[in-house]
Amino acid sequence: MMTWSNALWKNKIAVLVGDFLLSKGLLLSVNHGDFELLKIVSDAVKQMSEGELLQIEKARRLDIDESVYYEVIRQKTASLIASCCSCGAASAGADAETIEKMRLFGEKVGIAFQIKDDLFDFGVDDVGKPLGIDIKEKKITLPLIYALNKTSQSEKRRIINLVKNHNEEQDKITEVIDFVRTSGGLDYALSRMKSFQDEAFAILNELPNHESRESLQQLVRFTTERKK
Repeated sequence: MMTWSNALWKNKIAVLVGDFLLSKGLLLSVNHGDFELLKIVSDAVKQMSEGELLQIEKARRLDIDESVYYEVIRQKTASLIASCCSCGAASAGADAETIEKMRLFGEKVGIAFQIKDDLFDFGVDDVGKPLGIDIKEKKITLPLIYALNKTSQSEKRRIINLVKNHNEEQDKITEVIDFVRTSGGLDYALSRMKSFQDEAFAILNELPNHESRESLQQLVRFTTERKK
């Protein structure tokens, strides 16, 4: 729906349509007394906003370490998927423990999803899009964080300077990408993505064996195996 409206009317109208649909969904929850769903969705919107603000704040100084990176993507991306999973459980009448378990499952999937997305920026798969978009936007993602932590202080300063002051120059972007590739940043990010995938599977394995569990397992596999 949002992709269609964006293609037809561009960003401004697409954002307004998104706001309308969100408010419509919240009103439906109120009208039907689904206050648990309302709480879940409202909390997700709050976390997504906080995550965006945290990323903007850190982008100014490019001082994002691994713990801050996880907090940003937990709020910006994972909170949305987590809310969808917990809303599904709540709407089916699940108890509080199961709702929380599904929220945590969605969070693990969301983090794995974002790490996979970050890997695309360094050319892990041919997705038909230019490389280095995150670098152009001065986003410090997990592959780059790892590479910076494994190099000397002088090299770290040099790479950060490229991201901060030369992020519009394609040859400099390519230099940063090559630095990350040769420093093991991609392999490390891939291993962390698989760790979150395994944690998501472990949560699912605590649930009764059912066709819905298999569907969720397929969602996890899609998250980490997708090509775009």
